[in-house]
Amino acid sequence: MDETVQAWVNGWVVSRGAAPPVPEPWGWTIDMGMREHVTRHVFGATGDSLDETTVRKVAGAVTGHGVWLKAFRDPSVVSGWLDENWWIDPEPGCLMTIPLTAQGAPAAPDGYRLRSWSRGGVTRVMVAAPDGSLAARGQITPTGETAVVDQIETAPGHRRKGMGSLVVRTLQDIAVRQGARTGVLAGTPAGRGLYEALGWTVVAPLTSAKYEPSAATRI
Repeated sequence: MDETVQAWVNGWVVSRGAAPPVPEPWGWTIDMGMREHVTRHVFGATGDSLDETTVRKVAGAVTGHGVWLKAFRDPSVVSGWLDENWWIDPEPGCLMTIPLTAQGAPAAPDGYRLRSWSRGGVTRVMVAAPDGSLAARGQITPTGETAVVDQIETAPGHRRKGMGSLVVRTLQDIAVRQGARTGVLAGTPAGRGLYEALGWTVVAPLTSAKYEPSAATRI
């Protein structure tokens, strides 16, 4: 298994409160227990190491609505291995990493309030706007030397003001102080620019697919 993918899985399940990942010959099965996200299958190989036969075999065994596949290969390739019952996320994600170093905690702009707290192994950061509304948020889960950044969000009215950067840099500083040396995340196209500007590097593309059987299949 790819070590970066495994590190992401280990941190992500804690961050999202998912069931412990079940090892499979090809990766991991993770139970989420939500109607639209019952279970996800995460392939452990990346790029050309992830082959068509493996993906087709795992996808072909899925028969329940709300099951997801996470494959670290380009969607233009993976989509050709899945039938019409699979919805492919049109916005491909990416697996990213960064070496974590001590840089000091950043300060919030005048009028904004920055707060962080930890529960159950997850540290959350919130930035409140001067009027008390949410400006930005995010969370991080250190698991030994690796920390997984997750659910970074900036409110529409506060974008392009450095709020996302403030949250991510704060999370990175927290992770370093907790002993982590490498950051890992699965980013969206919208967030990729922010992460790259902060020194994150793409190590693999990410395809997300959800099983949504057609009406004919369900009858």
